[in-house]
Amino acid sequence: MRQSKQLSGDRDKAAKLREDEGGSVRAISRAFHVLRILALGGEHGMRITEVVAYSGLSRPTAHRILQSLIAERVAEQDLATRRYRVGLEISLLGLSRPAQFPVRAAAEPHLQALADELGDTVFLTIRAGWDSVAIDRKTGSYPIKVLAIDVGVRRPLGVGVAGVMLLATLPPEEADHICKMNAGRLPADGPSMDSIRARMRAARREGYAYSEVGVMRGTRAAAVPVVDADGQVIAVIAVAAMADRLGERELPRVVEAMRKKAALITLRLSEIQRASRSRSR
Repeated sequence: MRQSKQLSGDRDKAAKLREDEGGSVRAISRAFHVLRILALGGEHGMRITEVVAYSGLSRPTAHRILQSLIAERVAEQDLATRRYRVGLEISLLGLSRPAQFPVRAAAEPHLQALADELGDTVFLTIRAGWDSVAIDRKTGSYPIKVLAIDVGVRRPLGVGVAGVMLLATLPPEEADHICKMNAGRLPADGPSMDSIRARMRAARREGYAYSEVGVMRGTRAAAVPVVDADGQVIAVIAVAAMADRLGERELPRVVEAMRKKAALITLRLSEIQRASRSRSR
């Protein structure tokens, strides 16, 4: 009998431990989910009502998570606007892994060369889960700079020409799933999901994405994929310009210039990766 009670007690303790561990894992998952939502707001930040709407969490739970993130300096709150943003600690942590973005190192000179050639603003964007993130931006000589987004800003895939191009390069089933997941995350002043799907289909047909209406009024944008040595899409080059500089007549020339630079990035990335493998042997 005593042995039976001991075994029962051991099972109860093990069950409680598993329950505690499960709760901790869920808490961590929720915290990172909230951080990704804050990243969508960039420097502007997000209201707690937006965090609640995007996350599906209750307001008390969202508030509790936000306060914990602030305590760890991975989030911050603007006392004037009451909006929440990603904190400085996240940027500092990221500095420990600069080699995680070899495509940025490979692309940098070619992005600047493209910006110099076209005179307009060039972006390098990658996919991060259901989002797109601009990881570099170069400006050309044209007096009016179209700085559509800042480096580091996250947006749901499909919001913006780079996100459309990234979606278009995915298998249809995966792209469709992401569109469904992002339907409730689209900004109120952004494109509809029907519009995103239509632009995605056009990008698949043409091999590039094009937007006659850019992020800023009076601008247009185009994007082409960048592949690695294995032919896998790892990034997108996008160009944003004033509307009269990226009309139908100019588009073929701009896309061709972008594709040439994308091919050079692929070549340079292959060289960097081969050198890295040689050093690790």
